[in-house]
Amino acid sequence: MNYTRLGSTGLRVSRLCLGCMTYGVPERGPHPWTLPEEASRPFIRQALDLGINFFDTANAYSDGTSEEFVGRALRDFARRDEIVLATKCFMPWRDKPNAGGLSRKAIFSAVDDSLRRLGMDYIDLYQIHRWDYETPIEETMEALHDVVKSGKVRYLGASSMHAWQFAKALYLAVAHGWTRFVCMQPHYNLIYREEEREMLGLCQAEGVGVIPWSPLGRGRLTRPWADSAPTARARTDEYGQTLYAHTEAADRVVVNRLAELAAQRGLPMAQVALAWVLHKPVITAPIIGASKAGHLEDAVAALTVVLSPEEIAALEQPYLPHALAGFK
Repeated sequence: MNYTRLGSTGLRVSRLCLGCMTYGVPERGPHPWTLPEEASRPFIRQALDLGINFFDTANAYSDGTSEEFVGRALRDFARRDEIVLATKCFMPWRDKPNAGGLSRKAIFSAVDDSLRRLGMDYIDLYQIHRWDYETPIEETMEALHDVVKSGKVRYLGASSMHAWQFAKALYLAVAHGWTRFVCMQPHYNLIYREEEREMLGLCQAEGVGVIPWSPLGRGRLTRPWADSAPTARARTDEYGQTLYAHTEAADRVVVNRLAELAAQRGLPMAQVALAWVLHKPVITAPIIGASKAGHLEDAVAALTVVLSPEEIAALEQPYLPHALAGFK
């Protein structure tokens, strides 16, 4: 495993981050394809054995049970000072006022609830899951700063939003002496590259780490388009369907180009697609999912795949601009 610093911090993370949305009680939340606890634990153990020290979950995943599963597994299998655990807040946890969002009250409640579910004393990386249009960003940033100063959180991060929003948050932190975001978690892969317009350049200029979600396009970049019969997850992943619902014609060309190159190299498509993401200098660690045997080995193997400039150009050439997706 290779390790790198998270943005301009001194925190060292593996070049792959295990995304834990896949793990949680299937009946608790909108994802019936999640793995129950006993089926989840071997993947977390395998990730650790492969040298992955970076794990990402959220309070919204399977009604908080993802945090419970991940917390118990990491307590059993790892030393706390050797792992980097990330979670998130924002999504509503009940259909009641203040049970969600990024108000001071909501953040203070959410971080305590996450710590209880994780069974841990602190969170390494605490991320806002989305932008809260109903709360002044000043209130959010000061509350996040206070959570850090309380010792409950070590670093702060954010996820999909407009670049101007992220720039405003970074500026306000500096202006007020508050804790700054050190990483961004955007939607980014071979069939969705809109973050190249502004967000990735902003992160590179500001020394912010980038940990993209869905680097394999919800599985669309793992198999030839003609073989893309919907999996159980694809059939029930309503959010995932909205991400690519109107781009099939454009995406098909990119996927076919990826399949051609993977066949020429004698490599699985997933390895080539992930290697493309890893070749981007601004990328710290793609967030990968693992629910079947071989997923983690394929991801780790991608770290050693070297793509030539000509191969990268060939993969990128057929891409067409997309409407923004993933901000909700």
